[in-house]
Amino acid sequence: MPTTIGLLLALSFLASLCALGFLIWAIARRQFALTANDAAAIFEPGETGAPDDTTAFGRPAPGSAAHRFDAIRARIDVAGRPTVLLMAAVSTFWLALGSVFGLIASLKLHLPDWLAAYAPLTFGRVRTMHLNLIAYGWLSVAGIAVALWIVPRIFHTPLRNPRVAMFGAMVWTIGVTLGLGAIGLGYTQGIEWLEIPWQIGLLLAFGGACMAFSLVNTARHRKSHHIYVSGWYFLGALVWFPMLYLIANLPGVHFGMEQATVNWWFAHNVLGLWLTPLGVGTAYYLIPKIIGVPVYSYSLSLLGFWGLALFYSQVGIHHLIGAPVPTWLVTLSIVHSVMMFVPVIAVAVNQHTTVARNLWAFKQSVALRFVAIGALMYTLSSFQGSIEALRPVNSITHFTHYTVGHAHLGAYAFTTMVLFGAFYYMLPYLTGRDWPWPGLLKLHFWLVVTGFSIYFVSMSVGGLLQGIGLLEVGRSFAAITRASMPYLEARSLGGLLMTLGHFVFGIHIAALLLGKGTPHLAAMPAAATAGASA
Repeated sequence: MPTTIGLLLALSFLASLCALGFLIWAIARRQFALTANDAAAIFEPGETGAPDDTTAFGRPAPGSAAHRFDAIRARIDVAGRPTVLLMAAVSTFWLALGSVFGLIASLKLHLPDWLAAYAPLTFGRVRTMHLNLIAYGWLSVAGIAVALWIVPRIFHTPLRNPRVAMFGAMVWTIGVTLGLGAIGLGYTQGIEWLEIPWQIGLLLAFGGACMAFSLVNTARHRKSHHIYVSGWYFLGALVWFPMLYLIANLPGVHFGMEQATVNWWFAHNVLGLWLTPLGVGTAYYLIPKIIGVPVYSYSLSLLGFWGLALFYSQVGIHHLIGAPVPTWLVTLSIVHSVMMFVPVIAVAVNQHTTVARNLWAFKQSVALRFVAIGALMYTLSSFQGSIEALRPVNSITHFTHYTVGHAHLGAYAFTTMVLFGAFYYMLPYLTGRDWPWPGLLKLHFWLVVTGFSIYFVSMSVGGLLQGIGLLEVGRSFAAITRASMPYLEARSLGGLLMTLGHFVFGIHIAALLLGKGTPHLAAMPAAATAGASA
């Protein structure tokens, strides 16, 4: 145990030194000498005040046509266009497949004998395939795709080394495919969030490094002096994830309780220092972009990023309350969890106020609805997580369905909803076409919102009752399990609606990529088209 604890503290200290170095660099380069122009860095001259979205019930928002597809942006988009479109298609496929596995796993909780004769479709394997496909197939690939599209725009320069990024995307996809096959055949590491064998996991690390190289090189050649806040989140995520994944996957180093400590250090950080920056960074770009106004307080946006960098790294150890680990280590994690109120409130005030002042845009734009609701769920999931880390609450909710609901509140209601909105906003730019069937956007929205609401409420209520029952002396585990059955059935109903929404989403994306939808007359200028074919 001392070795692992010392390793974690040393790594956290090194990470803090890196963050301090970035902070000093940013201050020296006057990145924090903020002006109103810095908040408007994502807009082209004359664009502020013009709402911008093609999902406004199938029509461009009034006043946006003059700027949506100008020649400058079209050329910037072209370099990374093939890679982003490939990753969008692949991630959507993984989402649909992962949702099917998730629905099967949910049904097995109240229909345990269903498909029991097929080893790859037993609960342990199906649930694991669901988790890994959603985490590394959908959320990671879709998040990187959005970052590859946004980063060149905020830095006013085309994506650098696009072929390296394409190669990295292919390697990552091969890694996910091989990992899925290994899990289906029963070859896993048996560690949650790290089930993919480390030999295959190296492909994810290498592919991610290739895509990170392309983005970092783009940042190095930026033509904008100021790094917009989305850039901080994206670049931070790209620095943190490779470190997390490689350290947690070191073969022959972590055993027993040491492994559990590293496991939850990784599992929570992959949510907070990987998926969260991708989601928050995307929301910070899309919310003001769609509405046509800068964020409410740009200073708060940077406070939110640096607060996340400082407080999140040790949050995960609260999952080991009651385990044979030093009490001070768990207490440190709880303190970090509570301190997360600071960056979360900063993000909440900024993003929610911007939306609340422009509710007309929320009503009109389907993409903004996804992103704004996702941003709201980030606030709720973070508050819930900080409270759940407290020992009196944790003693009831841990090892129950309540934790499952909380995990989906963060990974699905927050990150996935933001990525849905990003795809709906981004893909018309890249394809030069409007969405073929605007009504499907609203159908998708209501299917996933209704489905997730049923899912989350059933897991939260059922989990609380389950936790209280487990603490009740003399009550049998069998009785507690039987009492949970209605909530598990409601979970499956919610999962079914979400899965249907995902298939609607996938069918619509496939139609767009196959050339359906009305072309934009000014979507892809001749110069851009020529560049795309070069």
